[in-house]
Amino acid sequence: MTTGGLNRAHAIQGILTATTSTMLRSEKPDEFSLFDKLFDEAKQKLMQQAQDTDADGLIEVRFNTEVVRMSVAPKFLVVHAYGTAVKFPKSKKVE
Repeated sequence: MTTGGLNRAHAIQGILTATTSTMLRSEKPDEFSLFDKLFDEAKQKLMQQAQDTDADGLIEVRFNTEVVRMSVAPKFLVVHAYGTAVKFPKSKKVE
């Protein structure tokens, strides 16, 4: 998994996405350290999807964060993650 490009031959398998969220409790409305856990969960979801699609890696991984406020409900922290799944060509054996 990398947030940058890749300087080697690869085939793009597709775009993968993951979203994680949690509700902020009313007694702790500014507990933004919960974002750390959400980032880890989003990364794990992306890696699991990459394994499920038989990809060799993820490149150009990006994260977006959001604090969603409802008019009558508490706030929600949301992390959206996406990246490009890639497959590396099999190297030819030299005989």
